Amino acid sequence: MATISNRPQARPFLKWAGGKGRLLAQYQPYFPATIDTYYEPFLGGGAVFFHLAGQVHQAILGDINPELVNVYQCVRDRTADLITRLQRHKQRHSPDYYYQVRQQHTLVDPVERAARLIYLNKTCYNGLYRENSQGHFNVPVGRYKSPAICDPNLLQLAAAALQQAEIQQFSFEAILHWPLSSRDLVYFDPPYHPISDTSSFTSYNRYGFTASDQQRLAQVFRQLADRGIPVMLSNSDCEFIRQLYQGFAIHPIQAARAINSRAGRRGKISELLITSY
Repeated sequence: MATISNRPQARPFLKWAGGKGRLLAQYQPYFPATIDTYYEPFLGGGAVFFHLAGQVHQAILGDINPELVNVYQCVRDRTADLITRLQRHKQRHSPDYYYQVRQQHTLVDPVERAARLIYLNKTCYNGLYRENSQGHFNVPVGRYKSPAICDPNLLQLAAAALQQAEIQQFSFEAILHWPLSSRDLVYFDPPYHPISDTSSFTSYNRYGFTASDQQRLAQVFRQLADRGIPVMLSNSDCEFIRQLYQGFAIHPIQAARAINSRAGRRGKISELLITSY
């Protein structure tokens, strides 16, 4: 299978809470030297995938959020149509228009749905993707003078990188049923476990991610590791996570808080990068 050819570096086209774009330099020493197939079940903004895209033969990308999966599929398969619809949103953007689009919960056309999500993501407060219990986007409009609603070059680069990616909706446990090998890499980037009793918010969508889910994920991590599959995982630096992954290589990573309602609290914080190798 052919490798992705050299091309200008693709990068995330969505703003995403917990995105790894600024951490890649710290992650780089821990990526395997060669990767045949890259697996990522918590896709989010896709920063790690885009960083590795030119080095892997293929990728299996997924998320439990069907709207996010649809966005990636449309970027890959219907780039021009998506750009056209985003340019329309850009021309019409205003606070009133934002709330009109936010209320459009029943769109059927995949490209319209994808354009809506990207538009809201680029114009909402702090670029935060958040859903209520019904799965409806509920973030207020942000205060931007010139939001980057449509960047054709960015989307085209992302589409090129995604050509060798299979993209589908699946849960992290489904990874156990894929035909993985010791030359692959599985990267888990789940919603982080709270580091204190007051930071109990663990998800930006209706699916949630509890301590029990963290334990199930750790079991999947161990099962893959026992099969000799290289596995990498990001999570918060707290005793609960350190205990779950006891016996594996645990690497502290220095990250900046990307989302906080008070700018003065957006300082450095330690996170963990855990590897099975």
